[in-house]
Amino acid sequence: MDIYQAAIRPILFSGIKADPEWLHQQTLQTLNWLDTGMPQFAKQWVLSKLYQSYCVGDVRLEQSLWGQRFVNPIGLAAGFDKDGVAARIWPSFGFGFAELGTVTFQAQPGNPRPRLFRLPRDRAALNRMGFNNQGAATLAERLKSFDLDHCKLKNPVGINLGKSKITPLGEAAEDYLGSFRLLKELGDYFVVNVSSPNTPGLRSLQSTDQLEPILSALQQENQGQKPLLIKIAPDLEWEAIDDVLKLAQQYNLAGIIATNTTIRRDGLQTQTLQAGKLVSEEAGGISGAPLKDRSTEVIRFIWQQTDGKLPIVGVGGIFTAEDAWEKIAAGASLIQVYTGWIYEGPGMVRRILDGLMQKLDERGLETLGEAIGFDHSPK
Repeated sequence: MDIYQAAIRPILFSGIKADPEWLHQQTLQTLNWLDTGMPQFAKQWVLSKLYQSYCVGDVRLEQSLWGQRFVNPIGLAAGFDKDGVAARIWPSFGFGFAELGTVTFQAQPGNPRPRLFRLPRDRAALNRMGFNNQGAATLAERLKSFDLDHCKLKNPVGINLGKSKITPLGEAAEDYLGSFRLLKELGDYFVVNVSSPNTPGLRSLQSTDQLEPILSALQQENQGQKPLLIKIAPDLEWEAIDDVLKLAQQYNLAGIIATNTTIRRDGLQTQTLQAGKLVSEEAGGISGAPLKDRSTEVIRFIWQQTDGKLPIVGVGGIFTAEDAWEKIAAGASLIQVYTGWIYEGPGMVRRILDGLMQKLDERGLETLGEAIGFDHSPK
């Protein structure tokens, strides 16, 4: 029996008007205490139990990407651990990698509360957090103190970079560059986030004339040392996505993350939020199940446009092994989860990995790498 689904989730998702953001912060504080505050002998015992419960070790799930070893394709998406407070704990929950952030050069409080809402009938969330984080300098100091390179369970750690709200759009390149300079020795890969709907004007940075200076500045500083990816919105038209892909190839980006949250509201079953406010009238991005099909469509389009040569990280609406398989078969080398993990609990990662191995067996495939872009292969 899954204790989370049977006992914990009913309490968290009941009529109790607990603020979802408060619950999220309590979770992170608990995980940070487990890592930094618990006596060492107790910590090792707990981590070993987590590993036994949630981790899957199978060579069929492994792959090498950007010169790094991924023990499995499931990562924690950016936004969950913005300040990296649980960076050393995520491998114990079965994740093959974790993406920290979004972090900005300037520390910032984000948008006014409430700014995170559940849409239970849709298995979704609405957020307008606004890149609330402690800033790139603080994250850098924390990661230095954690010494991630010497963790017992060393999995790749990505860092998602955003623009500070107070920075004018015309100075965005220097803002991203400032964060990258502080963090470039501490992350295994980096993501340029120009697709959140919750910072005014940010999505305009996806246009060629505004995105090009950012990529140029970062790659000039990077000099090919770290994989640099870009995260795009699901609401872009095909032509706009194609423009981003051309820039990705021009500036030798390592991959694309598809996709961020959506601002579309069509098809939602949940009509009202707390205090009876209409979902349609609330600003913010939707994550979770309503995003699943569109993000998979975008993955499939990117694969086709690049002949499968540009690695894709698929994110949006992944709850089950079937959801994960759809994105991998469409062309995703890696996948990320966030909202699904909240709804399904920590056991979800293991269930998906077990299900992916079953799908490999059913199709006579020996490795996960053979499944990437499987839908595009001649049958």
